[in-house]
Amino acid sequence: MRISVKVKANAKQEKLAAAEGGGYTAYVKAPAIENRANTALIELLCEHFNVPKSLIRIVSGKASKHKIIEIGNKNHG
Repeated sequence: MRISVKVKANAKQEKLAAAEGGGYTAYVKAPAIENRANTALIELLCEHFNVPKSLIRIVSGKASKHKIIEIGNKNHG
């Protein structure tokens, strides 16, 4: 499955919220430098969707606030 995520770095608390019009807004404490916010986002998505990190990848938007995330399943690929 693919989801659209808007990331807000340097947040006071980490959470994942449903966004208007579909997709999610992810609040992460990590700054948006040296891939730290992306790493925190993947960890947050792992907890929310209860999947291992190996099944989550950023398809597009690695250097952007707006990202497309692909969440695989154990039977896929």
